[in-house]
Amino acid sequence: MKPDIHPKYYPDARVICGSCGATWTTGSTKKEIRVDICSNCHPFFTGEQSRIIDTEGQVDRFFRKVKAAQEHLEQKKAREAAKLERPIAELELSDRATNALIKAGIQTIPQFLAKLAEGEEVVLTIDGFGRKALIDAKKRLRALGYELPVVSQAE
Repeated sequence: MKPDIHPKYYPDARVICGSCGATWTTGSTKKEIRVDICSNCHPFFTGEQSRIIDTEGQVDRFFRKVKAAQEHLEQKKAREAAKLERPIAELELSDRATNALIKAGIQTIPQFLAKLAEGEEVVLTIDGFGRKALIDAKKRLRALGYELPVVSQAE
């Protein structure tokens, strides 16, 4: 071992807590040690940890976030349910196209989507409903957030 390279060791170093004022001795390379918090006043050791979490509002904040997420899901489900029952008039097509769909028995948007799933040619066979009305209807459906059915062309 090299001489004079090791710090001086104090076997009776004094430790002082800044929070509660508790003192004790231990071995250290410093004569006096000051700490902010010790095991006498730390919430983990005193069992007051739950009180601190509540006073900081973390539990309440968590429950508010959970409640907000649940409300968001409920609102989303309500919007989806309302989306399903929309009348065909909300597509804002021409009067002729709207009346042609109603005359063909298509009263709601989901009914129109079901007909569209059968193929564009099936929709175009509706008397008074033409290609321009079909294009306009598709644009409006996409704008309202509906997914258009995909029809395979391999038949």
